[in-house]
Amino acid sequence: MAEQTSDQTTPLRRRNWWRRRNWWRRRNWWRSRLSALPLTGSLRLKTSLLTELGGSVGDLGTYIPIVLALTLVSNLDLSTTLIFTAFYNIITGAIFGIPMPVQPMKSIAAVAVSEIPHLTVPQIAAAGISTAGTLLFLGVTGLMSFFYRFIPLPVVRGVQLSQGLAFAFSAIKYIRYNQDFTSTKASATSPRSWLGLDGVILALTCVSFLILVTGSGEVVEDNEDEDRNDRRRVRRRLRTLSAIPSALIVFLLGLILCFVRDPSIIHDIKFGPSKIHILKITWEDWKTGFLRGAIPQIPLSVLNSVIAVCKLSADLFPEKEVSATRVSVSVGLMNLVGCWFGAMPCCHGAGGLAGQYRFGGRSGASVAFLGLGKLVLGLVFGSSFVRILSQFPIGILGVLLLFAGIELAMASRDMNSKEESFVMLVCAAVSLTGSSAALGFGCGIVLFLLLKLRELDCFDSCFGRSNDETSLNPRYL
Repeated sequence: MAEQTSDQTTPLRRRNWWRRRNWWRRRNWWRSRLSALPLTGSLRLKTSLLTELGGSVGDLGTYIPIVLALTLVSNLDLSTTLIFTAFYNIITGAIFGIPMPVQPMKSIAAVAVSEIPHLTVPQIAAAGISTAGTLLFLGVTGLMSFFYRFIPLPVVRGVQLSQGLAFAFSAIKYIRYNQDFTSTKASATSPRSWLGLDGVILALTCVSFLILVTGSGEVVEDNEDEDRNDRRRVRRRLRTLSAIPSALIVFLLGLILCFVRDPSIIHDIKFGPSKIHILKITWEDWKTGFLRGAIPQIPLSVLNSVIAVCKLSADLFPEKEVSATRVSVSVGLMNLVGCWFGAMPCCHGAGGLAGQYRFGGRSGASVAFLGLGKLVLGLVFGSSFVRILSQFPIGILGVLLLFAGIELAMASRDMNSKEESFVMLVCAAVSLTGSSAALGFGCGIVLFLLLKLRELDCFDSCFGRSNDETSLNPRYL
């Protein structure tokens, strides 16, 4: 009886074994074909899924306030912006293979919201297209790569330091004071309450949580030579903490608090995307957009969106070479397509890259996940999502922005000599005081050239060095 049962079950076991074997063969065949595609390797996870998801929201501290202000003041279509920036995120993640951020063009947004009269949507689009055309020209002709190779590193570090500190200063204002993004001015006379669903205590709690989980942003690596058991336990605990998607948890907490602060927003939600249409841009719109928006934005985009991004990516991802030409062309093509449909002018920002790296983003999959999230929100909720964002705790946005700014500013710690630090600090001081990265950049270049002029031999002849002094100097013996 037992032999008969064994004879009956053996063919079934063989059949199941062959099914599992064929399934594994088909699975490996598809994986090998997908891995052979040129872009799939860029979207491969370098860390855990949760860590990459945590890094994907690292740049929302700058993204959400600017998008919210443009939507409320300039009537920017949020659904269109979410859909187009979603495709930007997915495509750039696949092309570059690093968490290359998609950020608003900050100078255009500041002019559109703060200056009277406010820029209209066609004027904002004209400014974005003009800036994109300039960057595309610089990238295609190779001029951007020329600038990238010959601009001194201390000057670039000064721009990064000033941008990072500017983010940190804005973040502190978000945490301490009530904000009105429709006027882009901090209400210095109206400090934020300590208690409440958007109070200072909530923000400080989020800061403490992020510090406990991520520390100073250092990467914890295994040390096989470490003999002490207590150090092994510490490293194991730090690796476990670093795997927690802390920024994602903080962001989801903010979304939950949106509905707790104002439950009536549920009734204001309308499903479905907005109708996408091509804008009609008049000659007057081109003129206004170029003069008021593009002219102040072009220097900032060249410095922070291309050169600073390439320098920072070389520091954070030395194995991934990101050329200035590719980044410049990427910014140009994005806006030459999206701005015609009313999408917000976008660029790549060093602050966004620092923020996503700070919270765990290590591959193109990180920004691809963010793009998928934006795409779902844009298609499902459309422009009504602005009602939810209007209730997002500003203190939590300040927390995310604070860590992104500090991470960007810490890129300047590789200035070893006093001369390099001098150029960097002067450049950063002028940029912060004049609120212009272009002004600080110009001063940094002039200062760097003056310091190099002192080292040239022709500098001695300018002061009429006498023959006697020359003969007594051991350098000339």
